[in-house]
Amino acid sequence: MKRTILEVSKDSRDLTMSDDESARSSPPGHSKHAKEVTPLLAASSRDNQGHHVTGQEYNSRYAGQDWADQSSRSSSYLFLLCLGIGGLQMAWATELSNGSPYLLSLGMSKSWLAMVWVAGPLSGVLVQPIIGSLSDNCKISWGRRRPYMLAGTVATVLSLLALAWTREIVRGVAEIFGGTASSDTISKVNVCFAVAWIYILDFSVNTLQASIRAFIVDNAPVHQQDQANAWASRIVGFGNILGYLSGYINLPMLLPFFGDTQFKVLCAVACIFLIVTVSISCLSVQEADPRVQWPSAQSTNRSAIKFFEDCLTSFTRLTPQTQLVCVTQFFNWMGWFPFLFYITTYIGQLYLNPFFEQNPNLSRDEINKAWEPATRFGAYALLIFAIVSFTANSLLPLFIEPTYSHQRTRRTNASISPLSHLCSSLHIPHFTIRRAWLISHLLFAACMFSTLFITTAAAAAVMTGIVGLSWAMTLWAPFALISTDISRLDTLRRARKATLTQQNNANNPAIAPPQSATSFSAETNVELAAPTEPEDEDVVEDQAGAVLGLHNVAVSAPQIVATVVSSIVFKLLQRERGVAGDDSVG
Repeated sequence: MKRTILEVSKDSRDLTMSDDESARSSPPGHSKHAKEVTPLLAASSRDNQGHHVTGQEYNSRYAGQDWADQSSRSSSYLFLLCLGIGGLQMAWATELSNGSPYLLSLGMSKSWLAMVWVAGPLSGVLVQPIIGSLSDNCKISWGRRRPYMLAGTVATVLSLLALAWTREIVRGVAEIFGGTASSDTISKVNVCFAVAWIYILDFSVNTLQASIRAFIVDNAPVHQQDQANAWASRIVGFGNILGYLSGYINLPMLLPFFGDTQFKVLCAVACIFLIVTVSISCLSVQEADPRVQWPSAQSTNRSAIKFFEDCLTSFTRLTPQTQLVCVTQFFNWMGWFPFLFYITTYIGQLYLNPFFEQNPNLSRDEINKAWEPATRFGAYALLIFAIVSFTANSLLPLFIEPTYSHQRTRRTNASISPLSHLCSSLHIPHFTIRRAWLISHLLFAACMFSTLFITTAAAAAVMTGIVGLSWAMTLWAPFALISTDISRLDTLRRARKATLTQQNNANNPAIAPPQSATSFSAETNVELAAPTEPEDEDVVEDQAGAVLGLHNVAVSAPQIVATVVSSIVFKLLQRERGVAGDDSVG
């Protein structure tokens, strides 16, 4: 009978220190962590004779194995590891802040606009689990994640540029076939062409996001998963700031060589930033050769039905903490999706209401021109949102108790730097990631209810800035909690496999005596990767890509529900574009 990861995690309770023992071994001045820590995150393990194995002994025993290196990485390493997600966020911020106004300028109605944005969650449900599984089983020598990161980057750049130059591309093709740029048919073709590239863009972005998130989990030590995801959230916040700041500035005046409209220049700048950041991240962090580290990965030759059946089964194998995060995200994103995609339109409508009341009979071109400063003001509100989020992401980790601390694996004071002591002294007792995340949910709910009373664009901008505090935790907390579970389980599994294989080889006279743990070579790793005990051979392994893909399904599925509800609301309540008092978004 196959054992699941939940059963393995249950067994791992026997591999941990008790809370009292952990407290006794903590260095002076280092606060005792809240008891919210999952059993998988303990700092010591037991070897096969039942003796405790500390972090130092663990690193020594498996020295020479890249996967077993749990030594702390520098902040610069973590920054470069997460840098690619900043470029991705700027591309997404460009679509987020300017996509809706751009599609409306092409002649699309708000009710259809809601159905267009279903592309994001739909691609999240379909693409991320598939890309996660494919990258888990990738056998290309230069890494499991980097091939998909590069492919996603190329596809995202092409789709952004095609979307921004929709009118020119359609006009050029129409002229070749004798059409006219002013015809109604051409206008409809513009909309259809843009919608097609929106879908391609969202599928590309999800490919890139799935591979980057798994890339971070794979290459950060267990005890630094919180820090790595904190860096990722900071970089995402900085990418948001650049994206929204670019949307607020009159870019065609500053960078006319990139295009003659705000959206064209934004897309060009976002593409350059994306290419640079992903390239630096890929070149700076060396992935392990998957043919050596994961030689026994599963076959990807599965039918679509079988794949999604396996995904459903995989959810039941998630650790309790990861399952709880996924359930929370499911309900959380029913609120975040409408906010992120329609906040610019909502603020812009409030901004223009006085103008439309004074000028009721505007032409389509005049309405489009009026929406340009309104869209920039919406981007300004999102800029405030991004700055607040970035600031919170930079400061909150200093005050929140870490889920897992590497200091607990060190029994001497000499290994703890003065900076570590300072950071530990700032931690607020019992203020954990999960509790901070709960507070952020309550704050977000209060801000959304406040829209019932907001009547001016300035008040809406203030509300948007406050929501940045909640967004900071949304970018950090779920990924930190899940990543720590994934990394700990993955390291524990491979350590057990290596130990079991060494024992079996030592007991088998037909096999040469095993090498010491400090002299494992890459070739030896290939042979040692497959466990020989039937009990461990049957353990079902869900690696980072698959687990993060399931998490993204929990994020994306409720967005589809929110999209359908939004479409119905727009159909019932929307007014003609250019009419004051359209409350369908707010």
